[in-house]
Amino acid sequence: MWKLAGVSKLSLGIRLYSSTKKGLFSASLTKSIVNNYRLQHHQSKNFTTKSKSFSLTTPSTADARSVFSPQELEEARINRENGLGILKKFPEKWVPYMELMRIEKPIGTLLLLSPCMWSITMAAYMTAAPLLHTAWMLSVFTVGAFVMRGAGCTINDMWDRNLDNKVARTIERPITSGRVSVKQAWVFLSAQMLVGLFVLLQLPLDCFILGASSLLLVGTYPFFKRVTYYPQVVLSACFNWGALLGFPAMGVWNWPVMIPLYLSGFFWCMHYDTIYAHQDKKFDVKVGIKSTALAWGTKSKTIFYALSTAQIGCYLTSGFLAGMGPFFYLGAAAGAYRLFQMTKKVNLDDPSNCWYWFRENINTGHVFFLGILFDYLWKIFFL
Repeated sequence: MWKLAGVSKLSLGIRLYSSTKKGLFSASLTKSIVNNYRLQHHQSKNFTTKSKSFSLTTPSTADARSVFSPQELEEARINRENGLGILKKFPEKWVPYMELMRIEKPIGTLLLLSPCMWSITMAAYMTAAPLLHTAWMLSVFTVGAFVMRGAGCTINDMWDRNLDNKVARTIERPITSGRVSVKQAWVFLSAQMLVGLFVLLQLPLDCFILGASSLLLVGTYPFFKRVTYYPQVVLSACFNWGALLGFPAMGVWNWPVMIPLYLSGFFWCMHYDTIYAHQDKKFDVKVGIKSTALAWGTKSKTIFYALSTAQIGCYLTSGFLAGMGPFFYLGAAAGAYRLFQMTKKVNLDDPSNCWYWFRENINTGHVFFLGILFDYLWKIFFL
């Protein structure tokens, strides 16, 4: 710790030296050095104080952020604010928590919801379920997808707070930027999980147990990107759990139909999330984040074609065993066309192009769903 006495001693020493070595130090130079000394003392105190208060939230954020230029940091802040959309209308204190749930980026919720809608509607077709009951289950799963996707994002950001600050695209996320502390994130996560529990309680008991069994995968997914180049396997396993849940939610336990539909969603997620991972590959290499984008590299497109083939094969198998009608196969054909077009056109070295094609999977999921839905509506109204 710098002391005022130290300043006085330094001043005295300089003056004595100046008197014995004439011409080497002028009075003005002595004054300048002492003032500079005091300035350094003042800055050191400020830095120490700020560091202590800052470390209460994100200990290594300041050091990590220093690798970015002021211009890059400002650009990241502007991009975040420009992407808030409707969140700008909410109270400022709410916004970081809404960002934590990625409310301004609903694509994840919609992708999580797609396999749920496939399975619910396919089960409804198999049992000729009343339209009102099917609509109720679709609404329950919509709320569940919204809440659980938000909880998954909170968990991910808590795990990755000291990795997100090393990637330009994620440096402004609420926890790593210090706008939400880890303690606050834990409280918020608890609230999200309580809402998720309430949603699960709307389902039959066997469906509740099956749904709760996915929480282990949800909670540990962020860990896998540190130890394996295939974290997408874990993400795909939990992200498509709804392809299983929709059947027992509608009173159907038919594993020969359920498993191929689940695998179809699994292969689909492996495909689109690897495209997503290609956005950050140059940063991921530097900070040690692993992904299939890095594992597959230039072979990615070849593997994508194989994944799409496997996805469509499993999807058709599930529909055939469920006894689906002609609209299902038309939807499958349209969805397959979109998947292969995506693989052909995506530029894996252009982050903005990767984001565009990743986002297009929302519409692809809807195409598959509409095929099942039209078959279901035709059956209950016209057959």
